[in-house]
Amino acid sequence: MKKVLQSNKLHNVNYEIRGPVLEYAERLEADGQQVLKLNIGNPGAFGFDAPDEIMGDVIHNLRSAQGYSHSKGLFSARKAVVQRYQIQGVTDIGVDDVIMGNGVSELIVMAMQGLLNPSDEILIPAPDYPLWTAAVAISGGNPIHYRCDENLDWQPCLADIERKITARTRGIVIINPNNPTGAVYSEEVLCKLVSLAEKHGLIIFADEIYDRILYDGSVHYPLSVLTKNTLCLTFNGLSKTYRLAGFRSGWMLVSGAKDSAKSYLEGLEMLASMRLCANVPAMLAVQTALGGRQSINDLTMPGGRLTRQRDLCFKLLTAIPGLTCMKPKSALYLFFKLDSSVYPIENDENFVLALLKQHHLLIVQGSAFNCMDRQHFRIVFLPDRDLLVDAIGRLSNFLLEYRQ
Repeated sequence: MKKVLQSNKLHNVNYEIRGPVLEYAERLEADGQQVLKLNIGNPGAFGFDAPDEIMGDVIHNLRSAQGYSHSKGLFSARKAVVQRYQIQGVTDIGVDDVIMGNGVSELIVMAMQGLLNPSDEILIPAPDYPLWTAAVAISGGNPIHYRCDENLDWQPCLADIERKITARTRGIVIINPNNPTGAVYSEEVLCKLVSLAEKHGLIIFADEIYDRILYDGSVHYPLSVLTKNTLCLTFNGLSKTYRLAGFRSGWMLVSGAKDSAKSYLEGLEMLASMRLCANVPAMLAVQTALGGRQSINDLTMPGGRLTRQRDLCFKLLTAIPGLTCMKPKSALYLFFKLDSSVYPIENDENFVLALLKQHHLLIVQGSAFNCMDRQHFRIVFLPDRDLLVDAIGRLSNFLLEYRQ
């Protein structure tokens, strides 16, 4: 029979967080072997349960979720999102400026598909959350990666960004707090990024999914507050802060210079209508989640579980010879670097695969995040203390064997 081939649109699409290495891990598990998976920031898999209040409200209202909602989402959910950003200082927004999605991932793809024509360019940080690069590519655009400086706590390099702006550049992605590095950008850097975007008429795509997972007194500055003279699309959701990754409930807020983008916004509404609506039961969680007490603060405060596990993981990792790491100020990961003079690595994916085969530990190579070298790796610090000690012990033993 004639072979059935994938679309050419997928040729430049990569999402290696869930790529060949994970497939090998799943084969090991199918054979009855245990694999310690520290590749995905999935809070529910490590005992971080969603607040009971949210679950109770969803169950209470579940019968009302049998039909379609408005294509942009439930009014109550969108209103809660608007009020969240109004409290932070965002003005001139209403419920029509919010589109609910089946997770932020769906909305990222939608935002790119509604905007890009062939050869259009989007600036994306390196390292990045790889869905952004994939979404640009599958939408026919060209992802252009700008450098974040590890020596400056992974802050974006403004000079590198400006060098890469061309007549084809349509927008800039700003991931703050950052995945995979855990960096939280300063207000000064963010203001300079906004000025640069406004100067060149670039849309700002603000990925702020970790905005409330902050350590050591770090402060997050919403780009929707700082942006006035260009369009700003902010992406956030329930997956991380509210430990509801499986609900797939996210939102996109449109703010800033909306009048100049009427055609684009009509296109986004069209795409939202084509999928009928987002998951209605999951949207029932939004109003309760965004209102009232924020339980994530118990986990990120000094002595909180996430802070303790971050500190332990950082301590164990940086005790390994030839390994360095910036202590993350946000998110759920450590993005560490191996000294090339101690661990010369030609292919970081093969390195991760060897670690998996020999010690049944799964982490993610830096190239999966479009990192510009092959010496970086991301590890999740969500497991409890005993599992973290076990995991870092396996990594340390593997690195000792690698040196020898």
